[in-house]
Amino acid sequence: MAAMKLKRFDDMNCSLAQTLDVIGERWTLLILRDAFFGARRFSEFQRSLGVAKNILSTRLNRLVDEGILQRSAGADGGHPEYRLTEKGLALQPVLLAMTHWGDRYRPHPGGKRLEFVERSSGKPIRPMTVLNHAGKPLKPMDVKAVAGPALDDDWHAQWLSKPRGN
Repeated sequence: MAAMKLKRFDDMNCSLAQTLDVIGERWTLLILRDAFFGARRFSEFQRSLGVAKNILSTRLNRLVDEGILQRSAGADGGHPEYRLTEKGLALQPVLLAMTHWGDRYRPHPGGKRLEFVERSSGKPIRPMTVLNHAGKPLKPMDVKAVAGPALDDDWHAQWLSKPRGN
């Protein structure tokens, strides 16, 4: 079976498409997960994920090229290490939101697989949610998108103008 070539979204004027172009591939998300859990070396990622070395190498290089991971000489001066940059750390809420969704809609019969807690208190964090400017949780129907100054695509603008009835 031939490998599927994924469409790139570089030319799409959409923030979500631009994000997916960088981190939307499933191995990439798992690499990021492992980086947040402390994986630093190629061998640690490979052992944890069981992904083919060529795929892992390609994904790590892309994350470095995008400024999400920084590659540096290992502490022992040998094998390189990969560390999350500020840009990479900013993806934490994305990964937490996806994990919380999985806990809710793809639960394990034995309970939560992981519990995320605040380091200083040890208390569980709240599930990720959308908050208004004053910190009040919002439901999906409480939020709408409006065109920003960079939106020039008529197709997207047409979707923004339609009322939603969910």
